[in-house]
Amino acid sequence: MAEMDTSSGGGHKKGPGVKKGKKLSTRVDLTPMVDLGFLLITFFIFTTTMSQPTAMRLFLPKDTEKPEDQNKVKASGALTLILAKDNSIFYYEGELAPDGGNFKNTGFKEIRDIIINKKKSTNPEDFVVVIKPTPDATYKNTVDILDEMTINEVKRYALVDIFDVELQLVKASGK
Repeated sequence: MAEMDTSSGGGHKKGPGVKKGKKLSTRVDLTPMVDLGFLLITFFIFTTTMSQPTAMRLFLPKDTEKPEDQNKVKASGALTLILAKDNSIFYYEGELAPDGGNFKNTGFKEIRDIIINKKKSTNPEDFVVVIKPTPDATYKNTVDILDEMTINEVKRYALVDIFDVELQLVKASGK
């Protein structure tokens, strides 16, 4: 609050019986202003909308009566992507050939075309992408391939563990 200081002393008299007015000093107490500032900051913090977290929409499989029928996939509609080190991707369509003849290598730039071509040539109900990261794959690559599923509107995909045979083929290729 405001305060008036009346303690300062006297003045000079110029004549008999003449009183000169005292000089008054004013001092403003800013404590309530600081309280008001903190109240305003608190108000704006509580009324501001925080950024909404972004999350990826997942399409989960429908429940079936028989558990063995739940994850059945036609081999002709499957595309398997194996994430390896150095941003390389190995893939094969359908089932892996015993000799590894359909085991191919590509990069992230070409994978979108491969997904689009497989999607066009396959019945939409049968199309599924199986994603298998190797121990050398990075988290960024896994997120990038999941983003590709969203970009290409792939409704059915699965992130599963890699088989030993596939891991041996990846290591044999030198990647």
